[in-house]
Amino acid sequence: MQTIGLIGGMSWESTQTYYRLINQQVRGQLGGLHSARLVLYSVDFAEIEILQHRGDWEGTAQILGAAAQALEAAGADFLVLCTNTMHKVAPQLERAVVVPLLHIADATTSVLEDEGVTCVGLLGTRFTMEQAFYRDRLEARGIEVLVPDEPQREVIHAVIYQELCQGVITLESRDAYLEVVDALAKRGAQGVILGCTEIGLLVQAGDTEVRLYDTTAIHAEQAVRRALGQG
Repeated sequence: MQTIGLIGGMSWESTQTYYRLINQQVRGQLGGLHSARLVLYSVDFAEIEILQHRGDWEGTAQILGAAAQALEAAGADFLVLCTNTMHKVAPQLERAVVVPLLHIADATTSVLEDEGVTCVGLLGTRFTMEQAFYRDRLEARGIEVLVPDEPQREVIHAVIYQELCQGVITLESRDAYLEVVDALAKRGAQGVILGCTEIGLLVQAGDTEVRLYDTTAIHAEQAVRRALGQG
């Protein structure tokens, strides 16, 4: 079994979901008392959030690059960056280390391709929805990406930072998110990517008839497959 290097803390609310899912899946496949071999570097998200909203992405890259190097030194065979938004600096992380990075958008795209999805909605932070770094990975493989309109993007972004990253779950916000999911489906989305690792804490598959793609669950599953030599 390979050792997984997790770069977490963005936020720790979703990082604990990664830890749980990875270990549950390893136990499910290997049985008994088996658990994952992993090392975790958890950053102080307050420092990252300030740099994000200043647009200082190089500053965030320096912090996460140092985390990646620490995990590599600790014996990680590959890296999992436990956040969608910070894949904006994935190229800098890949340059900082020798071990590979399991990209969350690539893992999600592979699932979409397997299911024949050609048009998908994308929820996430403003950075993920509005900038090209995430959408380009999907569009390069022939998948059309739809994002919510401006007022909806504002709601999605605010709920992530003001509620979900702080462990706050409300029915009002769930209803607001489900309205956005429905609107994207009416525009032609065959499914909707939960493109922020906290969104799965708020809405799940049973909340809507629209197919939801939880990137946290997909990323964790792909990490286990790689760790166990299954591709």
